Amino acid sequence: MSAPIQHGGRRAAVRLSARAMGWLGLYGVILAAWAGVALMARGLPGAEAGSVPAEFWAALCASAGEAEPVALWAMWALMASAMMLPTFVPALRTFTDLSATGATTGPGAVALVAGYVAVWLAASVFGAAAQWALARGGMLTPAGVSLSPWLTAALLFGAGAYQFSAIKAACLAKCRMPLTFFLQHWRPGATAAFGMGLRLGALCLGCCWALMALGFIGGTMNLVWMGAATLFMTLEKLPEIGRRLTRPAGSALILAGGLAALRALQIA
Repeated sequence: MSAPIQHGGRRAAVRLSARAMGWLGLYGVILAAWAGVALMARGLPGAEAGSVPAEFWAALCASAGEAEPVALWAMWALMASAMMLPTFVPALRTFTDLSATGATTGPGAVALVAGYVAVWLAASVFGAAAQWALARGGMLTPAGVSLSPWLTAALLFGAGAYQFSAIKAACLAKCRMPLTFFLQHWRPGATAAFGMGLRLGALCLGCCWALMALGFIGGTMNLVWMGAATLFMTLEKLPEIGRRLTRPAGSALILAGGLAALRALQIA
């Protein structure tokens, strides 16, 4: 794709490199995912959603307890893509930087992203199942917000305690040092890149699953909560900034869980 410009009376073509096109494609996917989430959050019937049937969009906006399982999974998959792909940018940038040595290729980068996304698509099955079960049990509003103070307290306590866990620390250590990860697990070829993407997706899931579960407090389709969580999870994976966020955030979540428990006991 090129854009002609005038230069010395002649037309010259400014062409984007394959790497630049790849980054534009990634950010286009992220933007499309956020746009889809925004449409669902607004409860649009889908008449303007292009070729997507209106019934499908209506099912996505229905109460989780009444939604079709595939539609509910699609909602979680879209939400996970919107929130987690931005956190993958540092690792992908490290991978593409290796192209200067000839170690990586465009198809390899695509395979890496595909492996990462595959993990979150699989994890979305469990998120959708949890929302369906909780909604059927009368513990969630149609917007996916907890109706139970004890559920709220448990989610806050659990997420806060997980911030101090050895599993969280181990996963974060690898996510914060993607070059070390690639040096340890490097193998050439797109198939190997897909496998590394799966590993990175599993590490990211190990870092973020408890924070993602807090969506049942903020609302699974609440754009403010989603934006704040995405920003926090992105910053937490940065070495210098993240080390100053993880434990304080855990303490704050445990404190919030204690306050929720006191409210459940009608003490506060």
